[in-house]
Amino acid sequence: MSDIRNNRRPKNNRRVNGEQRKKAAEAVNSASSVVRTSGTDATNTGEVTLVKNEDYQVLIEDMGNDGEGIGHVQGMTVFVKDAVVGDLAEVKIVKVKKNIAYGRLMKLITPSLYRVEPVCDKAKRCGGCTMQQVSYEQQLEYKWNKVKNCLQRIGKMENVEAIMEKPAYGMDDPFHYRNKAQFPVGRDKNGDVVIGFYAGRSHDIIDTESCAIGAPVNDKIVAIVRSFIEDNHISTYDEETGRGLVRHILIRVGFTTKEIMVCLVTNGNKLPHSEILIDELVKIDGMTSICLNVNMENTNRILGDKCITLWGQSYITDYIGDIKYQISPLSFYQVNPVQTNVLYNKALEYADLSGDETVWDMYCGIGTISLFLAQKAKKVYGVEIVPQAIDDARHNAEINGITNAEFFVGKAEEVVPDIYKKGGDGSHADVVVVDPPRKGCDQVLLDTLVHMAPERIVYVSCDPATLARDVKILQEKGYEAKKVAVVDQFCHSGHVETVCSLVPTKSR
Repeated sequence: MSDIRNNRRPKNNRRVNGEQRKKAAEAVNSASSVVRTSGTDATNTGEVTLVKNEDYQVLIEDMGNDGEGIGHVQGMTVFVKDAVVGDLAEVKIVKVKKNIAYGRLMKLITPSLYRVEPVCDKAKRCGGCTMQQVSYEQQLEYKWNKVKNCLQRIGKMENVEAIMEKPAYGMDDPFHYRNKAQFPVGRDKNGDVVIGFYAGRSHDIIDTESCAIGAPVNDKIVAIVRSFIEDNHISTYDEETGRGLVRHILIRVGFTTKEIMVCLVTNGNKLPHSEILIDELVKIDGMTSICLNVNMENTNRILGDKCITLWGQSYITDYIGDIKYQISPLSFYQVNPVQTNVLYNKALEYADLSGDETVWDMYCGIGTISLFLAQKAKKVYGVEIVPQAIDDARHNAEINGITNAEFFVGKAEEVVPDIYKKGGDGSHADVVVVDPPRKGCDQVLLDTLVHMAPERIVYVSCDPATLARDVKILQEKGYEAKKVAVVDQFCHSGHVETVCSLVPTKSR
């Protein structure tokens, strides 16, 4: 259980007391206008025409979908990256549309009470951590409100707060939590090797020696690969020409097993002098798998379909709870193992299994939720569109001795309706779990779920907007949302995971 939920101050966080909260709220609520510091008013009536490249004073009153600050200039909404609710800032307008504008934070006039110093000096440029400048307590508040607002505005739900668990489930220490990292590799204008992360909304690589949210061992691995590329004159991929060999470094770490995988994504089937790299990497405790992933397509897609093992196994293993999972370079596996355990236990709680239920798990991936549920269900069926993921799911069931899970390859919106129409085994469900991609569930699938008439639907979502849309559809078809939990799976970003429990209405 996190420090946040126990009302203790989390590590690396500045306490914001009640009086400070009150003052911040009063400052935002009392903001009736924003003063322009340069440029020319449109008229002498006080109306303001926002001018590109001009500076304005903006009081940040709210935060947007990606964690950006939101303020207003005489009714015009202005989005400001890196701003924090409560900031009074000088903002340069960089883009103006009909009803909204975008600004760049130039100078803090009065910093917000919720503003903290980012742990990483590259956080402002890097696209990975958009909210490191926000206190962790406030990040959790922001994410909880983000889900609430979507359910109210899009889902048309009343009394949302009555069914939402509060606060959001946060981490004791929201740093170094990721078990997976993907580092693009390239060259700067001087021809020097750069390895790091893409800048926000671009493919410019920010050279990085350390990452505050990645596994600590990543730093050593990246340093070894960097030296290997430089010392052995290995070419790096150029997106513009489609030439060069090394494209990315993929690192996976088993947080429970301590096993490590290093996978170089290459624009070719061979890595020259690979034995030199292997000799250095195997000196790291826990090194289990060293491999290549071949991607010779001129595409933004990071991984190709072909993997070549250079040393050790072709996979690593790790645990979520008591379930062991085998993870290959191509496997989808939740990146935050600590919070995944929280997320899946909450899904298990909402499923409320007694041991006699038939459960369907839509978008099951490598069987992470399916096998978690199979421990307490009579039968679990999983469906996933990626064939290799289903191969992994079946193997994961086997290595855990789970015999009551069955998996199908295909689109959930095609497989499940087909099985339902045919009747027989699998056409009935007591509990349905859905964990769709950001676009949410297909309408055909939702219609089929309603016809299957499960006693409980557990919706695990990575996008509160599509969650709200789908919950609205299900409520119109005879279900009601009973419980909602918000889980911080991606600390210091605007992303949020949600678990929602739905049950049939009494009139259904």
